[in-house]
Amino acid sequence: MTRAALLTLATLLAACQVAPAKADKGEASADADKDKEKEGEKKDDAPAIPGMAGLGNLGPLGAMMAQKLEEPGPYDALKASAGFAKDKPHWLSMRLEGQVAEMTEVSLSLGGPPTPTLELEPFLARLAKAAADPQVKGLVLRIDELALDWSSAEELRAGLVAFKGGGARQVACHADMAFNPVYHLLSACDRVGLPPHGMITISGAAATPVHIKGLLDRLGIVADFIHVGAFKGAAEPLTRTAPSKEMEETLGAIVDQYYATQKKGLTEGRGLDEGAAVAAIDRALFHAEAAKEAGLVDEVAVFEDFRAGALAGSEWTTLKLKEGEGAFDFSKLQVFLGLMPPKTPQVPHVALVYALGNIIDGDGEGILGARGQIAGHTLATAIRRMADDDKIAAIVLRVNSGGGSAIASEQIAQAIVAAKARKPVVVSMGRVAASGGYYISTNATKIFALPETLTGSIGVVGGKLALDKALGRIGINTYHIGRGKRSALWSMMTPWTADERASMLEMMEAAYKIFVTRVAEGRGKTYEQIHEIAQGRVWTGAAARERGLVDELGGLEAALAEARSLAKVDASVALEVYPPEPTLKDIVASLGPVSLPIGMRAALAEIEAHAGEKVAAAVEDTLGKVMLLRAEPVLTVAFEPAIFE
Repeated sequence: MTRAALLTLATLLAACQVAPAKADKGEASADADKDKEKEGEKKDDAPAIPGMAGLGNLGPLGAMMAQKLEEPGPYDALKASAGFAKDKPHWLSMRLEGQVAEMTEVSLSLGGPPTPTLELEPFLARLAKAAADPQVKGLVLRIDELALDWSSAEELRAGLVAFKGGGARQVACHADMAFNPVYHLLSACDRVGLPPHGMITISGAAATPVHIKGLLDRLGIVADFIHVGAFKGAAEPLTRTAPSKEMEETLGAIVDQYYATQKKGLTEGRGLDEGAAVAAIDRALFHAEAAKEAGLVDEVAVFEDFRAGALAGSEWTTLKLKEGEGAFDFSKLQVFLGLMPPKTPQVPHVALVYALGNIIDGDGEGILGARGQIAGHTLATAIRRMADDDKIAAIVLRVNSGGGSAIASEQIAQAIVAAKARKPVVVSMGRVAASGGYYISTNATKIFALPETLTGSIGVVGGKLALDKALGRIGINTYHIGRGKRSALWSMMTPWTADERASMLEMMEAAYKIFVTRVAEGRGKTYEQIHEIAQGRVWTGAAARERGLVDELGGLEAALAEARSLAKVDASVALEVYPPEPTLKDIVASLGPVSLPIGMRAALAEIEAHAGEKVAAAVEDTLGKVMLLRAEPVLTVAFEPAIFE
């Protein structure tokens, strides 16, 4: 029987259980209710469905089935040592795998299991909770095909350092192989292990701009773009065959920061001097024994032997991100069906609002889409509702976006201004909060960024791809029949005329002035002061702090701590997270990928064949964004980072 079938059976069995009387509540259940109240969650006094009160705790038979399903089989890895006891000193063990992300995206695809996701904030919060347990003596991490960027590595690394508590607890980490950001994470561990065939790569930092103007020229596609700001280079891959001097300067500063971060991990984490760190990076590639000789790892052994050595006879148990993780909670089914409201803290608390992906106009895909897109109407409305909610004492806006529509950015920015007038609004910047991503951040009470965050890009760029010549080459003729001098202004067939370009430039300069003005208002500076550091220039978080574009260097946990401090909310009170878990109401037909013209599709196939999947994906993403935003009258186009390594 499949797990899904067992889930269905357990649902039916739990539904058949008789609801226990309140007076007969077991001691464990009562304690659980007290814990929920302490964390600010409202407990459920009555079932949402008559006769289904047992769903919250599964009922006796359902609970027994859930427990059995969680027990390891005869050939599965153990989840705890034989002598483990929660009330005695022990270590925690956890496997880190998959994509490190802000949230797990919801997919309606039936094409197979999704890629595992390690959500950043729940993991960091769980580490902090584990560190508060006096019985926890250390943590063993097994890193298995973990995918993360430099900013995520820095946040996870800071979490491990905080967990160690200045030596009060130990962290031992083992990986089969580790490449740049992953090794940066490992450098925070007290003990690092690698298997005999393991490998480490610490190759420094690089940016690889992919310029496709030559390809567009061959296809007959004209990229007609205007930018306001000398450094606003989002359209350069389409309009230039090589990076401009301004872009080279920008990318050089970014890779300088990444390189400095990698050296810092080696010197502070592994105790190498500056010369040894530089030499290790220059060598780049290390097999297991070479890595040990160079001081990059401490032990060459398979994971089981490594863990045994790190534990030195101590007991251990698997670290779960959430209490009761893996057990079936059928109250979630009732929430999903809309039969009961989602649980939110009923005392003053902090709301964590995620703003992830491209900024687009309108409602987008609503709550479902909010895990991967920032829709102007949807997010602005949510923020305004939170501003009106007296139980929400502060808002933390987690931004991971390269920008998008200027119109939507303004809507969200104004919602932030309105919210800030009533309660603290703290921004936490992730990997990128540039262009529109910075626009929606600038009016916050306080802005936190990581040293490696890409931010700024205060400028405007807009344009279109003219496809008439490209289509003509494959036998498709297009004609324009219109009335009005500028009736073809937004046609995707022809480039702008000189008159149209002058009109567009006027519009975009006006948009730039509004953008700079909003930043000046938010940061307490003059227009001239912001204009000097704007002009589309992308800054790292460290450089942005030096120029007053952000307030503090720190990750999400630092921003949450600041919000709680400003709002006088205890750290034990649960967060309210937006977007919430999707309900049946939120499930809508998912939009497919942006459809590219047939000529572009053929070209992408050729690029993949000759340059590889990664370069082809970067080209497709660039073209897709342009097509997605092609009808916007004014754009704060997403910052197009080069492929950073």
